[in-house]
Amino acid sequence: MMKKITVIGAGNVGATCANVIANKDLAREVVLVDIKEGTAEGKALDIWQTSSILNFNTRVTGATNDYLKTKGSGIVVITSGLPRKPGMSRDDLIKTNALIVKEVTEKVIKYSPEAIIIIVSNPLDVMTYCAYKAALKDEHKVFGMAGILDTGRYKAFIAEALKISPKDIHSMLLGGHGDTMVPLPRYTSVGGIPVTELLNKEEIDKIVDRTRKGGGELVNLMGTSAWYAPGAAAAQMVEAIVDDQQRIFPVCAKLNGEYGVKDVFLGVPVKLGANGIEEIIELKLTKEEKKAVEDSAASVKSMMDVLDGMNIFE
Repeated sequence: MMKKITVIGAGNVGATCANVIANKDLAREVVLVDIKEGTAEGKALDIWQTSSILNFNTRVTGATNDYLKTKGSGIVVITSGLPRKPGMSRDDLIKTNALIVKEVTEKVIKYSPEAIIIIVSNPLDVMTYCAYKAALKDEHKVFGMAGILDTGRYKAFIAEALKISPKDIHSMLLGGHGDTMVPLPRYTSVGGIPVTELLNKEEIDKIVDRTRKGGGELVNLMGTSAWYAPGAAAAQMVEAIVDDQQRIFPVCAKLNGEYGVKDVFLGVPVKLGANGIEEIIELKLTKEEKKAVEDSAASVKSMMDVLDGMNIFE
């Protein structure tokens, strides 16, 4: 059990993440921080009042913009940022959220210099790059949550198609979070059976396409982005670190030549444990898969260039 874990941003994703972490008893204290007066305190109190009902001991507290209360955190999950609004370009979203993520990361590092930082803010890949630049930390301790959410959606759709338990599905994907993600049906199995033996190409392609557009599907249904699955996915990463589980997860990490990509933050399989990213795992890819990863990396790099062009780190 860790002494303290902090979640920055008490919106739907942050509050869900804090709730799952508390329910799993991963820390003595979970601190929820938000800029909006009373929001973090209220949601933290609400979660804490479920402790005797759901049988957990983790103390949940909230604070409005008070980073002193985050001091000594072993892990910090950053969910801060504004959602993309109608008429807002991708570049506008980067500019808005980069300033938020930069400021939040700097405040977090001031009070918890040893913390492992998990980014959930969007656009995910470039915000992870932003936090890495702001934190001035080892790249294995600053990374982003996207792949676990994407594989969660992918597995849910496969489970629906085959009418089976999602527990029996194992899968992996690469690339950026969003339209350029690269699901890998060759590395997807159901109880050890390759999914390609259970579903035909047309059925798999349909599932892959739905996974790529998974976030948009939820926005269209609810008018806002998802929170249960993203919050749970970030909490699963926290659990792997706290318990030093050495789990193999797809994580947004800085690449240094792996997959032929250098100095770009991209979703790849990693071994996740007490030190953060313990190892990046390089899969053997087909020519088509390699091309898809290169295209995804180029898309993320273009967003990183937008961030660099803002000159906010000078």
